[in-house]
Amino acid sequence: MNETTTTLPLPPGNLGLPIIGETISFLQDPDFADKRQEKYGSVFKTNIFGRPTVIMVGSDANRFLFANENKYFIATWPPSTRTLLGSGSLSMQLGDVHKSRRKILSQAFQPRVLASYGITMQEMTRRYFQQWEKMETFTWYPELRKYTFDVACKLLVGTDKVADSHLEELFEDWCNGLFTIPLRLPGTKFNRAFRSRQLLLQEIETIIRQRQQQPSSGQDALGLLLQAKNDEGNQLSIEELKDQILTLLFAGHETLTSAIASFCLQVAKHPDILSKIRTEQAQFDFSQPITFEDLKSMTYLEQVIKEVLRFVPPVGGGFREVIQTCEFQGYCIPKGWSVLYQISKTHQDQNIYSQPEQFDPDRFSPDRAEDQPKPFSWVPFGGGMRECLGKEFAKLEMKLFAALLARNYEWELLPEQNLDLILVPTPRPRDGLRVRFQVLKKPDGVFTPPGN
Repeated sequence: MNETTTTLPLPPGNLGLPIIGETISFLQDPDFADKRQEKYGSVFKTNIFGRPTVIMVGSDANRFLFANENKYFIATWPPSTRTLLGSGSLSMQLGDVHKSRRKILSQAFQPRVLASYGITMQEMTRRYFQQWEKMETFTWYPELRKYTFDVACKLLVGTDKVADSHLEELFEDWCNGLFTIPLRLPGTKFNRAFRSRQLLLQEIETIIRQRQQQPSSGQDALGLLLQAKNDEGNQLSIEELKDQILTLLFAGHETLTSAIASFCLQVAKHPDILSKIRTEQAQFDFSQPITFEDLKSMTYLEQVIKEVLRFVPPVGGGFREVIQTCEFQGYCIPKGWSVLYQISKTHQDQNIYSQPEQFDPDRFSPDRAEDQPKPFSWVPFGGGMRECLGKEFAKLEMKLFAALLARNYEWELLPEQNLDLILVPTPRPRDGLRVRFQVLKKPDGVFTPPGN
């Protein structure tokens, strides 16, 4: 196999400049992959983040990568991301350590635990809606960041320590450095992010030590990690705990903010879709908390959320390191190179989705189900053994937020704002999504006021 593979051609493409390759274009040009795919096809080579890299587009590429985890590929990240997430992060761990930590953390996302999160999520969501109602006009994206950070801190880490805007600013600076050139020079995004990481870890250590003093650690992610033992039967180190919690807060906060903001933006642009969401919501008793059974019945809202995650996936792709030379579609993929699979480009594939540039929740209706014929054609959470651990948490929060928002409020995009997306580290509108937010004017006897 290997001898045959090494005689195959490398994928077409350009490795760019020495060392730096095409990294700057990759980070700055939103059409980087489009241009190269048009020129070279769905498998091409480049050099980004200091390593020759094969970029693969499409459901077949996703399937090949996910099926060959630990055989041909292992997870990797660009140097900036590895440094800022830390070696103790689940995202960085490999093999048996990764499997063991994933098993521990998966307990925090079991259905019975998620059901217990639901009531708290609804209470927190209503509280934020009432604050925004008083503000009336504001920039929504930073507010959504506060909301998702608050929920993640409460439900994953068991702390209310979120009123501290300094902590939120540190988190934003840290996130902004995740996908950058790792230069520790004054004024660089990476340098600011590195300093912010140190300060965030100090805050997280305080939270961990407080939780260690409590007799029962509970079923949230931090509680489970505090009770866990490593292979030698010892508790996990403080250093690993800090990295794990930082990663969980990122995963339960940054990507969710992007997804919820995309929902708010796309639904505001499509009043016909909002009308259908409200028609479906009208079948429920608004005076009662939303239950898991209610959520399962919200089939149209589920389609809308699936389309949001297809249309603007919060994560554009994922990296793997090649640990054994292999072949894909007639090309040699050499050991030591990186591979980048493309979530956003897969979701725009005209061979899978009809008119993929259109926002159309009906593509996921039972009679169309455009993602079903080809496995791994809808992959906002990745796939395989490294699929996003918190995907059900994310879907729960999105669905509750969307249902309560549509039931009780109107939101209007303010004029003269730039809605083009900044894509790194996660997609967000350039001007932060400025809106007018107010209570929905409802016919008498149909709806109850918000908060009931």
